[in-house]
Amino acid sequence: MPLLRILLLPFAFLYKLITDIRNHLYDTGKKKSIQFDKYVISVGNLTVGGTGKTPFVELLIRLMKKEYRLAILSRGYGRNTKGFRQVNEHDHAGTVGDEPFQYFTKYGREITVAVGEKRAMAISKIIENDNNIEVVILDDAYQHRSVKRDLNILLNDYNRPFYHDFVMPSGLLREYRIHAKRADCVVVTKCPPSLKKDEMLLIRENIQKYSGIGKEVFFTGINYLKPLKLFGDEDFSGNVVLFSGIANSKPLEKYVDDHFNLLANKQFPDHYSFTERDLKKLVHSFNQIEEPNKCFLTTEKDMVRLLSMGQRARFLREYAVFYLPIELYFLENGDFFANYLNRKMHTGTKKIEQK
Repeated sequence: MPLLRILLLPFAFLYKLITDIRNHLYDTGKKKSIQFDKYVISVGNLTVGGTGKTPFVELLIRLMKKEYRLAILSRGYGRNTKGFRQVNEHDHAGTVGDEPFQYFTKYGREITVAVGEKRAMAISKIIENDNNIEVVILDDAYQHRSVKRDLNILLNDYNRPFYHDFVMPSGLLREYRIHAKRADCVVVTKCPPSLKKDEMLLIRENIQKYSGIGKEVFFTGINYLKPLKLFGDEDFSGNVVLFSGIANSKPLEKYVDDHFNLLANKQFPDHYSFTERDLKKLVHSFNQIEEPNKCFLTTEKDMVRLLSMGQRARFLREYAVFYLPIELYFLENGDFFANYLNRKMHTGTKKIEQK
């Protein structure tokens, strides 16, 4: 263990004690959780930083939107507003956060998207606005225990397994490993496509030491789709100046380096709100590169932030700016997860009636 992590251990034990006490109060009923008559699914993690929640929530949306009336509720991290807000066509990443705005941009005609720091109050508002909502998906809510959930899904990054980590600030865990036991199932994200069966078995055994024997463990990877043009219909050249503001950019950088001609790469902090000055610096660096057919490439989340800048990003229309959509896929039979999801919804403590 690195020296700094050792020096931070006393603070980590104190943090662990505080989170353990809080969880014990909920486990024993001394702190109350509100139960709703709608089916509530929580998607979250034990680890700080990106574990692939956004593509997984989008996977749930695609699986469920045709059969159920869905609402997605997020805290709206990084927004410049407060309180409950149901996302509409007048919103942007600044008013509701980049991830909720991305959900709305892609699926807003088919689902309800809302943000609110106080989850219980926000769910009540969602139901008040539309009592026909059947399923509420809580985005990044594993630690938000004020709301009872019918299905608790824990995500675990293949590259940063929670069972090898420790609580903050010595490690990256929001709470200790044993609290994986609250999960109904665990989804391992960002797996390499070549992941072998014996390694899957070892990962499953390590996870179930904490989540519990018999809890389902699913393995997923990321499909990078065809780059899309942000403005206009210019063809993608493959000569790329990459920029991104995501929690863990290494898989993205590796994919771009392996599949395209990576000319330069600029990283920004997670959920970063670009400024005009940032973009002018990017353009200046871009113009210094002697490659006639170069283009910008960014992520789908960053594309949402750029669109939210409106006229402040207008000069990007003069350049070839592309974004890279992604989709999550199952390394093993994806129908098994779909069947698991359907079974849990229809055999849980609250049931969704078949249409």
